[in-house]
Amino acid sequence: MSKILRTASALSLALTAVAALSATDASLAFEANEATLETEIVIDPELLVEDESNENIIFAEQKEILAEIPESVIKADEIANEGFVQETVEYTNDGANSLRELVAQQSVEGGLSSEMQCLAGTVYFESKGESLKGQLAVARVVLARAASSRFPDTICDVVYQRRQFSFIRGGKMPRIDTGHRHWRNAVSIAKIAMNDGWKSPVEGALFFHARYVSPGWRLKRMATIDNHIFYR
Repeated sequence: MSKILRTASALSLALTAVAALSATDASLAFEANEATLETEIVIDPELLVEDESNENIIFAEQKEILAEIPESVIKADEIANEGFVQETVEYTNDGANSLRELVAQQSVEGGLSSEMQCLAGTVYFESKGESLKGQLAVARVVLARAASSRFPDTICDVVYQRRQFSFIRGGKMPRIDTGHRHWRNAVSIAKIAMNDGWKSPVEGALFFHARYVSPGWRLKRMATIDNHIFYR
């Protein structure tokens, strides 16, 4: 009988030990899971900065838009624009009476220079599907920036400037469907803009944003065209 009791006691102690170890293992597992979760949700602040570009606020960093632009700076831009020499490209104007006619007259065959590719690509990604005057307005903003002392000197440098255009990701422009009519229109508009072939209703604009956002810029509002509001 005593042997049975000793066996039962030993078995009880063994079960108790197993239960304790199981509880300890569960606790350690829970702590390990908590630690793992903590490492998985660490967020790089740089990623948050980059994500802000998803708001489709196309131009201007925060420090640029919190203060009025001095008249002296605006005047300096006007003087710079007067002396700015744009790249010349193949361009046709056979007495066009409308922007649509002028677009139809442009040839989109052959290769494009890097500057033309950057300008047409910007028109394509920022305003494809919008009216021709809206696309021209976007192109003219890019050219005005290239002529301004406040921005880079070339079209491509303006387009690839960090945090300026939301379609630029990782310093690269997405693939373009060059067979689509939107691309043909974008190339034609870029040629017209480069040659001052048609006056934009927002000549001199340096900034724009989508109509569905309200960044609170204290800049001179010039016009709203299609989905964008333009400022200088």
